Amino acid sequence: MAAKPTRSTKQAGQDWLLSCTTQPTDVCRQWDDEELAPFRTGAHWRAAEAPLLQSMHAMKRMGWKCLGPVLADAEANLAWWLLPPTVGDELDDIRPLTVHPAGWVLRCPPVLHAVGVRMWLERPDGSGRLTDPVLLGAAFSPGGARLSMEASR
Repeated sequence: MAAKPTRSTKQAGQDWLLSCTTQPTDVCRQWDDEELAPFRTGAHWRAAEAPLLQSMHAMKRMGWKCLGPVLADAEANLAWWLLPPTVGDELDDIRPLTVHPAGWVLRCPPVLHAVGVRMWLERPDGSGRLTDPVLLGAAFSPGGARLSMEASR
């Protein structure tokens, strides 16, 4: 099980997320007002959308060492996985996943806390680590094979 993030690791994750926008001051104002802030995909990461429950099962199968940031919206029953900006067609045949194109906007809460029902299931940690699309595809594939211990290292 992953260690509980400390305030400093959460802050590092928030600083990283803010580095992914051209308007960090505006984003901070929105967060101060308890609003979600828009982040355009493409330059820093892309987003794969999936049903929330299937995402939670996939997270368990993958193990915490393989996870990049995962955002969830409990009301919409959706999760978004942050993937490398260079993701290609690796996930095209994985039915529950929709990879959004560069330029798509994902509305995010701060890393430090939820806004409404939108929260980070796996917070950005400040390292820039993103989910490997091949591992994500394996976790969502029919049968949802559990990844080997070697793959999760």
